[in-house]
Amino acid sequence: MSDLNAFITEETIDGEGDGPLAGKSVAVKDNISTKGLRTTCGSAMLEDYVPPYDATVVERLKDAGGSIAGKANMDEFGMGTTTETSAYGPTKNPVDESRVPGGSSGGSAAAVAAGEADLALGSDTGGSIRCPAAFCGVVGIKPTYGLVSRYGLVAYANSLEQIGPIAPTVEEAAELLDVVAGPDAHDGTTRDEGADSDYAGAADGDVDGLTIGVPTELVDGADEGVVDAFWDAISELEAQGATYEEVSLPSVDHAVQAYYVIAMSEASSNLARFDGVRYGKSGGYEGNWNESFASAREEGFGAEVKRRVLLGTYALSAGYHDKYYAKAQDARAWIKQDFDEAFADVDVLASPTMPVPPFELGESLDDPLQMYLADANTVPVNLANLPAISVPAGETEGLPVGLQLIGPKFGEEQIIRAASAVEQ
Repeated sequence: MSDLNAFITEETIDGEGDGPLAGKSVAVKDNISTKGLRTTCGSAMLEDYVPPYDATVVERLKDAGGSIAGKANMDEFGMGTTTETSAYGPTKNPVDESRVPGGSSGGSAAAVAAGEADLALGSDTGGSIRCPAAFCGVVGIKPTYGLVSRYGLVAYANSLEQIGPIAPTVEEAAELLDVVAGPDAHDGTTRDEGADSDYAGAADGDVDGLTIGVPTELVDGADEGVVDAFWDAISELEAQGATYEEVSLPSVDHAVQAYYVIAMSEASSNLARFDGVRYGKSGGYEGNWNESFASAREEGFGAEVKRRVLLGTYALSAGYHDKYYAKAQDARAWIKQDFDEAFADVDVLASPTMPVPPFELGESLDDPLQMYLADANTVPVNLANLPAISVPAGETEGLPVGLQLIGPKFGEEQIIRAASAVEQ
């Protein structure tokens, strides 16, 4: 292993059988349950937690012959864009070790980019697969909400998050998606749509006749080098038979605000279970239950988790629910409507995955707002429960740039096909 700090736990578990992942090693993000293998969520709160069961996606990758390469480092409980909020130290970007790998699935992307794992599983609540894929120069897919089971994923924001693949190539990412996708009796939010799709087969590069929409709101304001790489990728798709037109999604100007109100509110509820009694650090605390509860959370949670739990609790509190949470849900409905209207005229939407190149290590820690605003191009997809893929689309100043392709619900085959054309 290198000194990238891509893994929290470097223990391997062999797969079973000779399925499509036979001989492949898979880094599993450390918020996905692995039976008998420590699962910390990047938090001191769960430093000794060993799940008694496998997440459905882990069962499926093992049944397909894949081996677990270890548990990948991540921002604590998925809260971050850089993998610097991990209680186990930051992960470095293998392209430039002075830079962050993105987050929150930064360990998963760095492991794949550095060749420390063949494939990886991450989770994406507001861009946490696509951001590190873009920053590390690999491929990441955020599936449609309901395509992949969330059973065994430690919850951060239930209505937003999805497990998805990270891989060196589009076809390999699609092969892993083929393995983990499909309905699950343990997860009532999964759907039958897409279960019979051949995602790997869709990576054929055929974009002749494809219409691409470019939302101006997701391009304006991005770093100049990122924009140049983006338009080069669009030109390449045009050369292969696609056409593009500019579209407008006015609601996405409010997406970051709506996303963080909803995500923090759900986090406040979900993380209440980590109280030192049901889950997390326990014992050795004096006083009544409230004091013990406060001590466990003070010791177990890092600064970013505390910030988001406090803000989420405030947004849900009496007198503020309608002012913040209800308005955020209204904005979410508007965002979904804008996407639906856009897909009436185009097949896929395209934007830079991230509006900036990878941050330098430590750059955003003192300015959380900068980190939140960097998610501007990715969070609308989660609010609308749509699929999206990030595929490498060149460089700016020697650093990777990702192209994001967004599809309609269960339109994974369309975005995989377009992404493979960019790659080829």
